[in-house]
Amino acid sequence: KLIGARYFDKGYVNGAGEHPKDGRSARDSEGHGTHTASTAAGSFVPNASIFGAANGTAKGGSPRARLATYKVCWDRQCFDADILAAFDSAIRDGVDVITLSLGGSPHDYFNDAIAIGSFHAVSRRITVVASAGNDGPMLQSVSNVAPWLITVAASTLDREFVSYLSLGNNKTLR
Repeated sequence: KLIGARYFDKGYVNGAGEHPKDGRSARDSEGHGTHTASTAAGSFVPNASIFGAANGTAKGGSPRARLATYKVCWDRQCFDADILAAFDSAIRDGVDVITLSLGGSPHDYFNDAIAIGSFHAVSRRITVVASAGNDGPMLQSVSNVAPWLITVAASTLDREFVSYLSLGNNKTLR
């Protein structure tokens, strides 16, 4: 499933003046990369549930895909130089799709590393899918809006998972 992993930190080191605190490796130290990788290409997992509710088969968007990861964020900071280096590497590696969960405030396309890197990828017939950002809900919080990108957003579920807490005074909280 995971056939390669690279990391890019020269922009971070130059900007922050130090090496990343979580070590110089492609290892996912906080879980966001693992989460997004499983969302993109997670294998079929039968009999998945949330504490017995919502039973079914869990899977990523392309469960039979092979995956290469490119780590560009360090200590919750993502530098343009690292983002562009990762795009260049993915293009050289011959990937078919680039999916990324990065974003901030929308910028002019000429000053937006994701717009620039994705334009180079799309011009080589590589599909690029990007998150709409992790801010909001508020006005103008969507990022990655270049017209050559496929921008996706998170959603909510049509169900509720209720938990009850019984207190010592015989009160029950939902």
